[in-house]
Amino acid sequence: MWMIIGIFFLMLLIGVPVAFGVGISSMLYLALNGKDLVILTQRIFAGGDSFTLMAIPLFMLAGSLMNGSGISERIITLADRGVGHIRGGLAQGNILASMLFAGISGSAAADASGLGSVLIPAMRKRGYDDDFSVVVTAASSTIGPIIPPSIMFILFASIASLSVGQLFIAGLLPGIIVGLSQMITTYF
Repeated sequence: MWMIIGIFFLMLLIGVPVAFGVGISSMLYLALNGKDLVILTQRIFAGGDSFTLMAIPLFMLAGSLMNGSGISERIITLADRGVGHIRGGLAQGNILASMLFAGISGSAAADASGLGSVLIPAMRKRGYDDDFSVVVTAASSTIGPIIPPSIMFILFASIASLSVGQLFIAGLLPGIIVGLSQMITTYF
């Protein structure tokens, strides 16, 4: 046990990336203890062979396609037309757009980058303070991991052997409540 830890830290000290350090130290440990290295290969491929985990890169691809095709701007327009007449209209639209975008991307980072690049300059143009614009965008992007389809739900379901569908159903109401509470806070 101490040997694998020592080899790992030696790899880190000489500048080997962490992922390669873990792999090399594990491989050396198995080789020096007379274990078959086929086990290592089998474990690596078994870890990546998960149908559920394939959804994560596909959600990221969907987010990139949405930004490239202009769907993000259409979501923002829809949200602004829906709640733009309320006090703090574009900020309210920002939160609603994050809720809609979360239902597509499933990621807070995708929410913040996809909507922030369009909404922050638009809010600046309409006279909102820069700090307020950034805070509203950052806070509303946290809805991404709550409203389904959430990448975090998929990972948790995969690790804990739970139903992805049940987790999605369980996250819908809390996500809407968080979004509405942010809209109420923005109103005041």
